[in-house]
Amino acid sequence: MDVIDLCLEIGNDDLARIVRPQLLRAGTGLAANYRAAGWARSSREFASKLSVVIEEADESELWLDVLETKRREPAAAVSRLRQESRELRAIFIKSRATTLEKLRRRRRSDPRAGDAA
Repeated sequence: MDVIDLCLEIGNDDLARIVRPQLLRAGTGLAANYRAAGWARSSREFASKLSVVIEEADESELWLDVLETKRREPAAAVSRLRQESRELRAIFIKSRATTLEKLRRRRRSDPRAGDAA
């Protein structure tokens, strides 16, 4: 929601017209794909959806970086959201790594176990 609010505040010049749709798509895509990950039918599907979330967090950070580099207002909101994007990306990377490691351990212990949970 904060990304949406920011996009409504960044103005209407050429830079805003470039960044706004990209940041809106990436920021809301992050939220939508994280929500979808919660409905994953398997650990592999969960890890795959988290990969998309990580990409969206990274792209959000890119567009926030552009705004920060160009010193766009509201600067405090841009900086805070950029930091939040970094933190979320790190959390999701760790979560995906944990999920994949659990899958590897499960396969080593019982190759027939498949992908339950």
